[in-house]
Amino acid sequence: MSHPTSTSTVGAPEAPGTPPHSTARRRRAPHPLRSEALRGFAPWAGVTTASAVIASMALNSARWQGGWAETASELHTTQLIVLPLTVAAGCWQGGRERRRRTGELWATAARAPLARLLVSALPVAVWTALGFLAATVSAMLATWPYTQGDTPHLGLLPGDVVTTAGVALVGHVVGRVVPWRLTGPVLAVALFAWLSTILVDAGGPSRLTPARPVGDDLLPVWWQPLAVIGWTGGLTAAAVLAYAARRRITALLPLAVAAAAALALTTSTEVPYRTDPLALRQVCDTSTTPAVCVNARYAGVLPQVRAALAPVTEKLEGVRGLPARWEDLPGSTDRDEAQLPILTPRGWSFVRGRLTHPRQYAWEAVAMLEGGDRCEKRGTRTTDELVEHYLAPSPVEADFDRLDARGTKADRAALRRTLAVRARFAALSPEARRTWLSGYFIAARSGACSDPEVPLP
Repeated sequence: MSHPTSTSTVGAPEAPGTPPHSTARRRRAPHPLRSEALRGFAPWAGVTTASAVIASMALNSARWQGGWAETASELHTTQLIVLPLTVAAGCWQGGRERRRRTGELWATAARAPLARLLVSALPVAVWTALGFLAATVSAMLATWPYTQGDTPHLGLLPGDVVTTAGVALVGHVVGRVVPWRLTGPVLAVALFAWLSTILVDAGGPSRLTPARPVGDDLLPVWWQPLAVIGWTGGLTAAAVLAYAARRRITALLPLAVAAAAALALTTSTEVPYRTDPLALRQVCDTSTTPAVCVNARYAGVLPQVRAALAPVTEKLEGVRGLPARWEDLPGSTDRDEAQLPILTPRGWSFVRGRLTHPRQYAWEAVAMLEGGDRCEKRGTRTTDELVEHYLAPSPVEADFDRLDARGTKADRAALRRTLAVRARFAALSPEARRTWLSGYFIAARSGACSDPEVPLP
């Protein structure tokens, strides 16, 4: 009988003499870090963090949705909620072995104390950071359809993500040191109270607060995210090394990094934030007089503003003494400009990329066009009210007229005089009306801080 020279062993059972390590390679147990990250408490901590941020953002969506700067500022403010949650989650995970009474068994593992700590602590830190990132992406997607000319603001995000993960690690260390079931909730309440209290302080130490609000017209300078990461990350690494490292003196290195970052944030001659250059620019429609200019951050809303003011600019055609343009920048204007109603803060007249009350917006623009905001006292309001009634009546004007009609004898008499003046003005020829309005605006914007000496029609 002949024998084959070779035999295939694919799929065949191992021979009795086969070394056991070949089977172990194929059936190797998953790494403990993977098991911790995919099962148990850590994923739920991330879901809770994401849910808390999304719920907080949703409650105030009218004031940030549609503006990249407002979205970034609002997300950063949610750190006031995120950090207490993450420190409580880390603390709960840190006390797990004591609650299960498996601390002595876990201490017999071959891994070093630092490795054992990180296997248990890192999944919660990573999941809470991912939860915050997921909420950030959701907010960005909700903002994107309504943006009006800005670009995404991501300068604060690296520091917020590192701080979220770092606070979870610190909480884990505290949970191991203080084996009390209520340590997490108490620590969360204490952190929230501290963050809320220190935000009132405007001095240097408040710059170290991770949840310190940042104005939506500000951008972090290039080194600010690095300093925040050095500050919070350094403190986190120092706490972890001081608790679990074989040589605890190694904690001094990250502690020195944290101290250097703190000095940079609190005592640097360069402020950590700068004004957004886009917030200082305007885009204008010069086809009308006055020209209509809006902040470049909201360039896309210019057609809406132009449409809201179209009835006003049509009536002002040919009128002299007008400013050259309406402008939409905070602060005082010069003699040749008039202030437009500011579109911010969002949630009032400007929500999700649109003007919510165009008539109210036009009336406020006319009130500023008169120049009366330059003086505290302008004498009587009769002339100003007549101009406002003609150019852009207030949405509540009819309501006040009805109240005067049902008011006292003096109120009814004043209403009759007002209605008579309006009727005479409406009866003027277009040329006479333009001449009267020219005299009014020349006097109103002369800076005399007195009622324009223009006879009522």
